[in-house]
Amino acid sequence: MVPYHPLLSSSMPCTNIEQSSYLNATPTEVDYLVKNFTSSLRTTLDTVAPVKTKVSNQNYLTPWYNSQTRSLKQITCKLERTEDAVSIALHSVLSHLDNNNTYARMLFIDFSSAFNTIHPSQLIRKLTDLGISSLICKWLLDFLTNRPQHVRLDNRCSSTITMNTGVPQGCVMSPFLYSLFTHDCRPADGSNTIIKFADDTTVIGLISDNDETAYREEMDRLAEWCDTNNLLLNTEKTKELIVDYRRNADPHPPIHIKGTAVERVSSFKFLGVHISEDLIWTTNCSKLVKKAHQRLFFLRTLRKNHLSSDILVNFYRCTIESILTNCITVWYGNCSASDRKALQRVVKTAQRIAGAPLPAIKDIYRKRCLKRAGKIIRDPSHPSHGLFTLLPSGRRYRSLRTKTTRYRNSFFPTAVRLLNSAS
Repeated sequence: MVPYHPLLSSSMPCTNIEQSSYLNATPTEVDYLVKNFTSSLRTTLDTVAPVKTKVSNQNYLTPWYNSQTRSLKQITCKLERTEDAVSIALHSVLSHLDNNNTYARMLFIDFSSAFNTIHPSQLIRKLTDLGISSLICKWLLDFLTNRPQHVRLDNRCSSTITMNTGVPQGCVMSPFLYSLFTHDCRPADGSNTIIKFADDTTVIGLISDNDETAYREEMDRLAEWCDTNNLLLNTEKTKELIVDYRRNADPHPPIHIKGTAVERVSSFKFLGVHISEDLIWTTNCSKLVKKAHQRLFFLRTLRKNHLSSDILVNFYRCTIESILTNCITVWYGNCSASDRKALQRVVKTAQRIAGAPLPAIKDIYRKRCLKRAGKIIRDPSHPSHGLFTLLPSGRRYRSLRTKTTRYRNSFFPTAVRLLNSAS
């Protein structure tokens, strides 16, 4: 008899070992086997914090992360990176602003302790409606209920309480389960878009001819949906950004959530990218340059200690270049010349310190645009896959129609141009 969990009953092991090697193992040997494959299990269960166990026959001990749960995870993995979420949000705004008498309202919603307020029974009902097998639903319900929890500080522990709501913080499954829990939060009108990335939710209202009826009704429906699903909207931390390039625009009345007006801001940090109401990237670039300058101090310290150029270059690529190029495909195309020079000055300074050539920011931008476009083209399930359509010749992609420079220099039109020039 060995520790067993109901979900550990699939036919596809997540480690490359023969089934016969552990079917006849003793409980001690099984424990040793599990401990030695912690790294493999962590990527699937995140050690399940900790795994609840039941007693059963050891012949049923097999890893649970099978092809069924992999396909389940693909349901909410369309936006695999923050870069996708930000670029899709900006694309919807910029393409809309190409039309006359239009503007966009972006509402960045904040939920109070979103992961902690999920009701497991409500989550299981939604998973059942999605067609998830009863075996996985029962395991998840068992995992999420009756969870003992305490706080430890050094060698002292608080009293233990039993949790029956929420999903564990820090568990790799928590964002995934939250995404499934909120899958039915969809816009009712085609002029509105809801971008969800884990517990970060953004509502984008594309307004034409000053008609905000659909946008405001969408917010009323969202508030009702939150009440039904036990999610608490934090109106104090919820912010709204309005992008309006019209010269004679009327004042924009604030949006209200349950009688509380939402604060309008001129800039907001959305998934690590600073977006301003004029969609100019000076604030974002200055933040990146400032942070990169702070890391240059460590690069100089390494050089003073006579480390080799190879090590200095690796340090630069990992700690400085990664900052300068964060979500670069989203914002670099519309950067001003002064912002680009400021970014490149950091590279030149690091190049002098490292004593070795470093790639220019512009070259990195071009390379990443092509790489990211290639991934989108190869993934038919990607939300932006339809923006890359081949012409009848089959050699070039259809260019996106743009009227303004800001839309023309955004990621998707730029990626199509780069693909066509490379063909």
